[in-house]
Amino acid sequence: MTPKRPAPFRFMDCALTILSLGRSAQNLRELRDRIAEVPAQSISHHFYENLLRPVFDDPEYRNDFALWARRHLHDDVLAERLGVIDPLGYDDLEAVRQQVLDVIEDRLAELPFVPVVAPGHEFYFLRSQRVILDTGLQAGTPAELGAQIPRLPTGSVYYHFVEARRRPPIKMDDFSAWLMDWGSSGGRCRERLAAIDFHLWSLTELRARIERCLKDLPEAESEGP
Repeated sequence: MTPKRPAPFRFMDCALTILSLGRSAQNLRELRDRIAEVPAQSISHHFYENLLRPVFDDPEYRNDFALWARRHLHDDVLAERLGVIDPLGYDDLEAVRQQVLDVIEDRLAELPFVPVVAPGHEFYFLRSQRVILDTGLQAGTPAELGAQIPRLPTGSVYYHFVEARRRPPIKMDDFSAWLMDWGSSGGRCRERLAAIDFHLWSLTELRARIERCLKDLPEAESEGP
């Protein structure tokens, strides 16, 4: 009996509705206090959803706290410490929050004064709601999956590759999870996908790297069962 093929991969798109929390910080101590009290969804927004904002243009720092420390507090030491925090290395957002607070507390203890930004450059706390849409695109085989990648909107890259890595229980990008249903097919590709650090790239750059991972599969590995 011929093994049953996995269901086709359906490509979804993702957009943001951004909401203000009505809270801001003008100095480092206020930033610490606000981070301690804002909802976890705000921590998530400032660590992840900034990738979906078209104004996000700094390749060195991939979270809003680090960007603010560099651009407006002009504190490169703090920016670097905040910038290396990998939220995927923690069990949940509360653990991420605590790590950010620890970094800020340590920096406050080192400084002889509390850094303050100029009026108009306060840190504004936001949260966001994701809107998920069906693109209408599908892939029936690993080879077709790779062929569709260049056509994907950046919101689809975010949904299937960035956001998916946070979803329990497996916390794996959707492309790799789907390829697992093909048995040994795509094994090397899954390893390459897992090695991509989304913190280092824009969504457009991530799309190109994902495409290369899927495009470089040997033909025999692309056929599936």
